[in-house]
Amino acid sequence: MQGIKLLFLSIFFLLILPILASAQRPVRMQERRLSVPDTLQLPPEVNLDSLTTTADTLAIQDTTNIVPPSQITTEINYYAEDSIVTDFTTNKVYLYNQAWFEYGQMRLDADRIIIDWENNELYASGVTDSTGTISGNPFFKDGDAVYEIRKEMRYNFKTQKAIIKDVVTEQQDGILRGETIKKTDDGSIYLDHGYYTTCKLTEPHWHISSNKLKSIEGKQVVSGPFNLYFNGIPTPLGLPFGIIPNTPEEKASGIIFPSYGQEQVRGLFLRDFGYYFAINDFIHTRVTGDIYSKGGWGAKAQSVYKKRYRFSGGFNMDFQKFKSPETELNPADYNSFRLTWNHTPETRGTGRFSASVNVGSTSYFNTVISNNFQNNIQSDLQSSVNYTKQFAGTPFSLSASAQHSQSISTGEVQLRLPNLNVSMNRQKPFQNLSRVELLRNFNVAWTFDFRNSITNKITSTTPIDEELGGTTQTELVPFNLENFNYLLQNANLGAQHRIPISSNFTLFKYFTGTGSFNVSETWYLQKLNYFYNPVSERVDQIVEDGFNRITTYTSSFNMTTNIYGFFNFKKGKIETIRQHINPSVGFSYTPDFTDPSFGYYQNVQTNAEGDTRLYNRHSGFIYGGAPAGESRSMTMSLRTVLEAKVKNSQDSTGENPTKKIPLLENLDMSSSYNFAADSFNLAPIRISARTSFFQRKLSVNMSTTLDPYATTSYTNSSGAVLERRVNEFAWKNNQGLGTIRNASLNLNASINPSSNTQNPNEVRDELTNQFLQQGGILDDFVESQINQIVNDPSQYIDWNIPWNLSFGYNFAYNKSTTGTTNITQALQLSGDVSLSEKWKINFNTGIDLQAKSITQSMIGIARDLHCWQMNVNWVPFGRFTSYNIDIRVKSSILQDLKVSRRRSFFDL
Repeated sequence: MQGIKLLFLSIFFLLILPILASAQRPVRMQERRLSVPDTLQLPPEVNLDSLTTTADTLAIQDTTNIVPPSQITTEINYYAEDSIVTDFTTNKVYLYNQAWFEYGQMRLDADRIIIDWENNELYASGVTDSTGTISGNPFFKDGDAVYEIRKEMRYNFKTQKAIIKDVVTEQQDGILRGETIKKTDDGSIYLDHGYYTTCKLTEPHWHISSNKLKSIEGKQVVSGPFNLYFNGIPTPLGLPFGIIPNTPEEKASGIIFPSYGQEQVRGLFLRDFGYYFAINDFIHTRVTGDIYSKGGWGAKAQSVYKKRYRFSGGFNMDFQKFKSPETELNPADYNSFRLTWNHTPETRGTGRFSASVNVGSTSYFNTVISNNFQNNIQSDLQSSVNYTKQFAGTPFSLSASAQHSQSISTGEVQLRLPNLNVSMNRQKPFQNLSRVELLRNFNVAWTFDFRNSITNKITSTTPIDEELGGTTQTELVPFNLENFNYLLQNANLGAQHRIPISSNFTLFKYFTGTGSFNVSETWYLQKLNYFYNPVSERVDQIVEDGFNRITTYTSSFNMTTNIYGFFNFKKGKIETIRQHINPSVGFSYTPDFTDPSFGYYQNVQTNAEGDTRLYNRHSGFIYGGAPAGESRSMTMSLRTVLEAKVKNSQDSTGENPTKKIPLLENLDMSSSYNFAADSFNLAPIRISARTSFFQRKLSVNMSTTLDPYATTSYTNSSGAVLERRVNEFAWKNNQGLGTIRNASLNLNASINPSSNTQNPNEVRDELTNQFLQQGGILDDFVESQINQIVNDPSQYIDWNIPWNLSFGYNFAYNKSTTGTTNITQALQLSGDVSLSEKWKINFNTGIDLQAKSITQSMIGIARDLHCWQMNVNWVPFGRFTSYNIDIRVKSSILQDLKVSRRRSFFDL
């Protein structure tokens, strides 16, 4: 048995020994040449070696690089519709008919492509048929750069360099074309006998032609000597070199070239020369200056900023200084400025800061012309800066603001700084403690206000009584730093607490009753002290310093209900008329605060005979004084709304067979009757109405105040015939229902063939969507441009609407208790008309019907020149008489390439 085992082991050892020996000898594998498979074979990807080779673990541990790295760094894909031919001798692959080659971010399409694996090169061209027609010209894309090739190209996908014959490529908003182009690995291109244009037609309307052009990716296009061509015709316009920005708008910094010209008054000028600073992704600034040969200059700074998800805004400042030479017949001398700032926060947290500032000197708007028509005709400036804070988990909130108002026509300036408000929201302490509706709805609130007002319209403090020889004329002081201390001394400030308490409940099922009690306390640091001056026989006043307060209170009860009426029609277009009537009756009580025990009024002798009169010791203060006289009033009001349901003739599906139209959007009437008054118990009757016609294209607003008491005439000491009220109703003295004290009528309409009329927000949304659909990237600059178009529609030409007409009519009538009347009425017109598909005329004018004069007007002509836009604006008369002609390229990067002529009102 042991011999058999030894024999078996000997045979096994002899069998495996050759195998072990061969495993220890290195085996030289046959080297295969790499070649790209032919896509005509099936399957598309063919594995030439079907045997699986086990990886050698020793190679992984060997740190010596025996095999050199391949020049191909990523996957290569290619395809041809007709055929793919591989030449193993020259190591080339030929692709025919609708072929393409992809390598990384590069793609090449052509009807003929040759791949040279030996030199890592591509050659592409079109194919010429028997008739001589070339088809399938190359189309090359490398990253974001696209090249439309008219002849042929060579590309090295190792070095990413290319030589291209007759190519067109788009750079930012411009088109580059050259006979020969050399592309470098950094994306820059060199053009021989090329041109640049922003017109995307095959035969562009205009182009800049140069023998040498260079485009530096992400920076600019630089050219040698160039000429400007229009419709293929050369012009004498040209420069020895040119630099065109080729940078994304949000990252572009560079020089802003000026406009130049001549004015009769200010002489030769250079305007808006400066630099644009793209500081970072959050803030951009534009600094420019103006200079005039006859002694004037200007400086401007504009900035926009945005912090995503936090806030955005813009800041503009313009300073103009000019002084004519002494030899001028009509000299002009002014220093003027304007400052605007807007800041808008994103909704975030419990605090919010916002600002809208628009200030400037009066001389700026009276002497400096603006391309914005709205700036030229505005007569008032308003500014506000606000901060609000809601204290989380509490009913309290805080708000602080600074406000500014300025009248350009009168020069009056009012600055309200600071304004502080702390308030508590309405609280219902018994909401969950009682089932009684009166207690459950009981609520209380609290508000604290602090105000400080500074104005340059100063009222004389003494004497005060005009009827006794005094005066209350005001003095308009220049609002500047020199007078600021004086203006601050005459500031009007105060604080006020208000506590409203109320509750509501249901009465008799159909009525709602509301009871309220209001307490207010006003704090002042001054009060007026009146005295009779026997020497001048008049009443004078002095300002008495010291803290004092005014506490007032009032109570009221109001009851209201709703009444609905329906009128149905069986025939005709109208199906139903619906009427809503909302009557309200209330009672209020206010005590007589002229009682000497309160100390809010002062009874002062007015003449030598000993006559006396009550004077309010807080007259003209920021919150006013306590109300005079006891009031036990019944208030009455009535609101009516009329609507109609009509058949919808435009509905063909039956989903909306009817529609509602307003007949009378509201008719309001209100008045009150004071039972405690000794005369004129019935207050004037106020009536207002509002409605619209023609699918809300015409809106009508009316209001009037009717005095129910009679009047009588008398002659004053100057011999003038005046009127005074009589404590008798007008209808008892055959004077009708009363006297109309004031009335107003406003008509506004916009008419055009378009069925869709848009408000400013709808226009803003439409412009934004159009920009995004065209592939644009929305940023701060695009948003500011869209807002500028919305705020000034004259800058935006809607070529799709053949005509548009907007008009407004305003009428105002006022009659004082002395019988003097004042009437103002004006008509405003604006619109545009398309003379053809490319021509449009727009206008803006107005008529002062009372003065029988035409207000400032503007006529404009716009011409769509495809890649150019021509605008002609003319202000024929008024202080801003001027005209300008502007032909501008429709490209954001070539907005300074224009032919412009301007003649301003300074030349007249």
